[in-house]
Amino acid sequence: MGRWLIRYRYAIIFWLCFGVFRTSLADWNPIPSGSMRPTLLEGDVVLVNRVAYDLKLPLTDISLAKLDNPRRGDVVTFSSPKDGIRLIKRIVGIPGDTLEMRDEVLWVNGTPATYSNGQDIREPIAPGQTVPGIKVTERANNSQRTIQFMPTVRALRDFGPVTVPADSYFMLGDNRDNSDDSRYIGFVPRRLLIGHAHHILASAQILDHWMPRLGRFGAPIL
Repeated sequence: MGRWLIRYRYAIIFWLCFGVFRTSLADWNPIPSGSMRPTLLEGDVVLVNRVAYDLKLPLTDISLAKLDNPRRGDVVTFSSPKDGIRLIKRIVGIPGDTLEMRDEVLWVNGTPATYSNGQDIREPIAPGQTVPGIKVTERANNSQRTIQFMPTVRALRDFGPVTVPADSYFMLGDNRDNSDDSRYIGFVPRRLLIGHAHHILASAQILDHWMPRLGRFGAPIL
């Protein structure tokens, strides 16, 4: 055993350092579902900055230091407060915000978001099966993003008003009618945030022969 450790000591050191780096500083996250379409697609692999908000003890949710505050509009990875599964969504509410949704229109602190640039789409929901949808630009809180709706899909289109508690956040998927987000899992405590997803590292069409989407490599997540 001792001779084996000596022989492979550099490889062991490398993988230990790599493990610490990935669990405490930076990470990548594959996108398995369409809950963030059209911003993120199934088969995207996103880069995640684990020290965007907190410096944590590796392999734990224990924060050693707060480095910055999450902002509305940030796309983040986090552990679901419902079952611990890692999710990726967009922050739409920060501590103290009052949120509600009326017939899919998001209201933040009494001000409704605006929607423009509507575009009809066909959204895949199963192999060989699509449903009609609409892709729009949503503007709220001096920021904007592209989201989509699927009117024929059953979803929660009204809630609130609710107030975001201290040290918690309200998440929504950009694919509003196909996302298991804070409408269903509740507020997300800051300690469960993993990091800020900021760029697409690589992308492949996992639903269609795994062809690479070269145009998405290195693209920023807006």
